[in-house]
Amino acid sequence: MAIGNSFDGRSSIIEVHMPNIAIIGSGAMGSAVAKRLIDHGATVLTNLDGRSERTIARAKAAGIVPVSRQELAKAELILSIVPPAEAINVAELVADISSMMPAPAPFIDLNAIAPKTMQALAARFEGSGVEVLDGAIIGGPPVPGKSGPTIYISGDSAERSRLLENYGLRVRRLDGPLGAASALKMCYAGINKGFIGLGTAMLLAASRSGAAESLKAELSESLPDFDRKLSKSIPDMYPKAYRWVAEMQEIADFLGEDDPAATIFRGMAGLFSKMADDVEDSRVLVGQLDEILAETGG
Repeated sequence: MAIGNSFDGRSSIIEVHMPNIAIIGSGAMGSAVAKRLIDHGATVLTNLDGRSERTIARAKAAGIVPVSRQELAKAELILSIVPPAEAINVAELVADISSMMPAPAPFIDLNAIAPKTMQALAARFEGSGVEVLDGAIIGGPPVPGKSGPTIYISGDSAERSRLLENYGLRVRRLDGPLGAASALKMCYAGINKGFIGLGTAMLLAASRSGAAESLKAELSESLPDFDRKLSKSIPDMYPKAYRWVAEMQEIADFLGEDDPAATIFRGMAGLFSKMADDVEDSRVLVGQLDEILAETGG
């Protein structure tokens, strides 16, 4: 991009560099992050081979430039924003396309994975020359007029992530080693999504047991903040439930076999799997939850 200037009556042209940032993953979060970067002057690249018509349309609407897989390696920074179960495969793809580059771009994993998964992911890049950074996104997809979400990065002593700050994203760098950002995400998601899962399980139990009316009244009276949170968050969860299954499994792995709380999150994975199936099929559970939530006045 060129900008004209005038000094002492003489014009000059200043070339303004617009960086290429590659994002692998054009879901709701990935496309919204891309849109924020694009709105602030960056060019965002992605690969859409084999993706659904909905994903392709979402990427086009955001202004993302579709390129071949190999061309992704020419970006100045590569971000992975995919469901947790896909994180390792994306890392292997990036390691492969970067192998022939003399100065490969840094790679930031921004997925909801456990620290040990992050370490396994980083191991895929050994000998490649790729600088691997550990990241986590906390908050919903970027929307106009709001500064969030917050992107946490660990292992970034050279501040490679500053490029994201320069183009509209809120970034906080952690002093901890590779895996610290992933640990933060596991803890935060365990509290936030674990609460949503717990509320879902108990509301469904109330529906099965004939206690729904009494429960909704008690929540509204004695736990109004919980009531409002569940009334908003449970319906928002329906289309995301399938993605939360692997995330709950990652949280269980993060806690480890010796922590009895790990069992809770394996159970949450099962719950969200059941909800995902219901959303795609009969929506019986969705109907039960919606009925209770509507009665709470949420």
